[in-house]
Amino acid sequence: MNGPLRRLAVVVALLLGSLLLSTSWVQFVDAAGVSAGQGNVREVYREFGRERGPIVVAGQPVAESVEVDGAYRYLRQYPQGPLYAHTTGYYSIVYGTSAMERAYNDVLAGTADSLFYSRIGQVLTGQDPSGGSVQLTLDPEVQQVAAEALGEQRGAVVALEPATGRVLAMVSSPSYDPDRLSSHDLGDVRQAWQELNEAESRPLENRAIAGRLYPPGSVFKIVTASAALESGQYTPETQLPGPAELDLPQTTTTLPNYGRVPCGPDDLTTLADALRTSCNPAFGQIGIDLGAGAIRDQAAAFGILEQLEIPLTATPAVVPGDLNAPQSAQAAIGQFDVRVSPLHVAMVSAGIANDGVVMRPQLVRTVRGPDLQVVDEPQPEAIGAAVSPETAQQLTDMMVQVVEAGTGTSAQIAGVVVAGKTGTAQTGNDTDPHAWFTSFAPADDPQVAVAVVVENGGDLGSETSGGRVAAPIARAVMEAVLAP
Repeated sequence: MNGPLRRLAVVVALLLGSLLLSTSWVQFVDAAGVSAGQGNVREVYREFGRERGPIVVAGQPVAESVEVDGAYRYLRQYPQGPLYAHTTGYYSIVYGTSAMERAYNDVLAGTADSLFYSRIGQVLTGQDPSGGSVQLTLDPEVQQVAAEALGEQRGAVVALEPATGRVLAMVSSPSYDPDRLSSHDLGDVRQAWQELNEAESRPLENRAIAGRLYPPGSVFKIVTASAALESGQYTPETQLPGPAELDLPQTTTTLPNYGRVPCGPDDLTTLADALRTSCNPAFGQIGIDLGAGAIRDQAAAFGILEQLEIPLTATPAVVPGDLNAPQSAQAAIGQFDVRVSPLHVAMVSAGIANDGVVMRPQLVRTVRGPDLQVVDEPQPEAIGAAVSPETAQQLTDMMVQVVEAGTGTSAQIAGVVVAGKTGTAQTGNDTDPHAWFTSFAPADDPQVAVAVVVENGGDLGSETSGGRVAAPIARAVMEAVLAP
């Protein structure tokens, strides 16, 4: 063989070897990943050809597959559409899955390892393959009340059971109808997808746990008060400066109180009264004295800096720890670069309500196989003790005063002692502030902790405040939980 032929033979051999190697890699190494990929239309076709398991709330499906005529055998439907959309997510031929449809896709599709014996049973009995079911912790009445109370306003509501971390309500507004994305008419699906993604109101975003975080404003003073009490340098009776404006060191600016009025006689107040009246200068001074690092450490103790999987992925809070004195004063009142979600604020209140112990939020109550046998039942899990029981009791007493004689009187419930805190977070010079409220009740036997945010003042616009706009929503949610 002459030289050119030998070189040609080598090139051909290398090409054949590369082809053999790449096909073997795809067949034996990447097979599982390729099969599970959202872009694998063949896999989606196969899944739509079998009955996908339901997502259930209080025994009723909020996502289910129904048999239909046509190219696909089953159509995914969401009986209460927008009410649970951010929890169920969507199951789309074109755009794949989101939220719980994605988090528990293998269970709902019937391919999870935990359903192995169920699949064997279906084969032996000649049944068509089908998926398992996921029962959520949401309370349908509380969810409905939260959605109605928030109405058309943009924002979110989260309600937790303090002793277990179970999510009782999770509402994000505006919402969307997942049926539009699960349709078998692919043209309609693409049209809906474009409309939802181009909407200025961002309806696909779950504002309750993820997406763009919010400045918390004065609801964050609970974290600052926790850091102060846990430091051992403060008690609820500790006197603090409460002038109309606090001079910020290293600057020529001040930190004003709401209405630019002093927080107490002789420009003094106590820690308890500072929380009751939401005194900015007093908490700004605490921030300067403790430093941003101590406040960040306290936020971390509440578990809000973790990336939580509930099992939906929750965006971690942002609480800077390396700030100068004036920045620390701003951070202590929930401004500067502090950012949170309603879930984080609900976790803080729930932790105080639970004697200082923060429970990991959980949306799943039970996972069952197609034969209805329980294959998983997540148990309550503690993230850790954010504050001591003594500090938790002091904070509870202080938050009760907020509702009974402070800025949160709109959250009062007849015959029930409520603990709460208002917040009105500045968002910029040209936009109205966000209205916040967080609370738990009954204060001596907490059954529910709530956080509410209403974007840019909601229906009241620039006239908003946490007490006027967000507190009545929280009250409605608490009443729904406590109703006999």
